[in-house]
Amino acid sequence: MDEKLKLTILGSCSGTEPMPGRHHTSIALEYDHRTYWFDAGENCAHAGHTGGVDLPATEAIFLSHTHIDHFGGMPNLLWTLGKLSGRSEDVRRRLSGRTIEIFLPEMKLWKSIVGMATEGGNVSDGQCFYLEGACLQFDAQTFDDGIIFDRHGVTVTALHNGHRGTDRPHRSFSFRVEAGGKAIVYSGDVKHVSEVGPLLDYADMFLMETGHHAVEDVCTWLTESGKRIDQLVFVHHGRAILRDPVGELRKARAIFGENIMVADDGMALVL
Repeated sequence: MDEKLKLTILGSCSGTEPMPGRHHTSIALEYDHRTYWFDAGENCAHAGHTGGVDLPATEAIFLSHTHIDHFGGMPNLLWTLGKLSGRSEDVRRRLSGRTIEIFLPEMKLWKSIVGMATEGGNVSDGQCFYLEGACLQFDAQTFDDGIIFDRHGVTVTALHNGHRGTDRPHRSFSFRVEAGGKAIVYSGDVKHVSEVGPLLDYADMFLMETGHHAVEDVCTWLTESGKRIDQLVFVHHGRAILRDPVGELRKARAIFGENIMVADDGMALVL
């Protein structure tokens, strides 16, 4: 299969105060006419829709953890799907009869997300949300380590990390996505980059957060680990990159090599 994977960086900022030109973390992956979301920062629906991401093709949403800079856009994303369905018969047809899966490390916020998305009502049959007159089906579920999604040529493997502690049930995860012969690893937020190691035996692309880590430390560990990574992309930027992205990129490349990017909002990456 020669289908391409397209990743759109909808938000590249960590949980700072609002930053010009950057929003909280969200990544949309499009493959074989389906859309998959990895985290849902506050602007993801607007950035995705206006940036050309196919929202009605949403198949699944994966949240790495329930800090607001990673899930704050969830209610608006669900509400926007309803709005689009209510405005277009084509969108209504495309969503009709389908169930969008939502993977959350913790269920405690799901009721609040639903309440905001439906303006406090319009819910029946448990998971059928009536938005703009359209019945949207969602299957919200928790997950743990291992393969959590394996359909339509896309496999997603989750691995817990120490960002929010390691007591069970685990509350923070990294993901490995395999599709079309390619492998992409997304760190989520981690206590240390080494926690992602088991997912990194080979990766075409590694999306690594810098909100809690210095680029020198990340690049040194990756170089010494011997992991084969074709492309390193920094996301979820901390203050060092926000202050000086060019300088931080220069430091990282001096250790890891040239195959590094600093993600910007709206950046599209094709594999």
